[in-house]
Amino acid sequence: MAKPKRARIQDVAERAGVSNMTVSRVLNEDSKVSDAKRALVLDAVKALNYRPNVSARRLASNKSFFLGLLYLDTRNAYVSKFLFQALKSSRAKGYHIVADGIDDNGETALHSIQELIDVTQVDGVILLPPVCDMPEVLNLLQASKVPFVRIAPDSQLTLSPYICIDDYQAAFNITELLIKKGHTKIGHIIGNAPEGVSRLRYQGYLDALRSNQINVPPEYIEQGDFSYDSGVIAARKMLALEDKPTAIFTSNDEMAAAAISVAHINGIAVPEELSIVGFDDTPLATTISPHLTTIRQPIQEMAELAITILTSGKFSDLSKANSQDFRNVLGFDVIERNSVTQLK
Repeated sequence: MAKPKRARIQDVAERAGVSNMTVSRVLNEDSKVSDAKRALVLDAVKALNYRPNVSARRLASNKSFFLGLLYLDTRNAYVSKFLFQALKSSRAKGYHIVADGIDDNGETALHSIQELIDVTQVDGVILLPPVCDMPEVLNLLQASKVPFVRIAPDSQLTLSPYICIDDYQAAFNITELLIKKGHTKIGHIIGNAPEGVSRLRYQGYLDALRSNQINVPPEYIEQGDFSYDSGVIAARKMLALEDKPTAIFTSNDEMAAAAISVAHINGIAVPEELSIVGFDDTPLATTISPHLTTIRQPIQEMAELAITILTSGKFSDLSKANSQDFRNVLGFDVIERNSVTQLK
């Protein structure tokens, strides 16, 4: 049995016997609309269970407004920081955030998202990586006509609004920082394989080495998955080598913290004997010792922008939106702290 389509502003106008503009004015509480027409529109809104965009959220009703946030692993400090800011920004705009962890099982994940749409009736969804690139999730949201914003996607960039930084250039720059500090034996712990940012950061690292005519052995490169545990496993392998690297660039702060811990356990002084850099500048970067040199990714600004995009109403119908307006690339900074030193 086919699911009923979400009511549109055109449906409200047709039922009330007024123009789309009149409906818009009522939803925006324009005082120029007559009481009679206002009553017709509000009755139609209630009958159709129409959910207006943020421009109409002040409509007198008892309905709450919700935005969904889908992630894969909340243990990641990046996810936690993003979620905290999203909660703060959504409250300021009169919305509630419903955060939902996606199961690795595709069928279970889709059932969970469908429940989010049907039960909570979210007015928009934010997709964190790698959920932002899961075809089955994107197809479901498109079929349900729910607006969505993706964070750091790697594919289908004309599908919806998205927010990212230049991960390739950021990785290039922080690798060059190590090179300028005299390091040529630079290892790298790659992030979660399915995520596009992992590939971009790895490529930035490789190209920085190549542009400086530096070659590294394959054992200087280990696969991680953005978790602390994967950073421990990778760092143990790298630091067990007879010819150890003098610096390690990890694809996020958690794996960098793991590498620092492994170095301490093995009696390797950081940064005197081993420089370590991370990526993201999560709170972890300044709670570990030594404080971490890292890429400051504007996670808070990304969360705030995602909320703004979804609540603006500009992309409420993605099929009619201009894909040229989808791209939002924010800046980054290389933050130098005490985990890197000049190689003697």
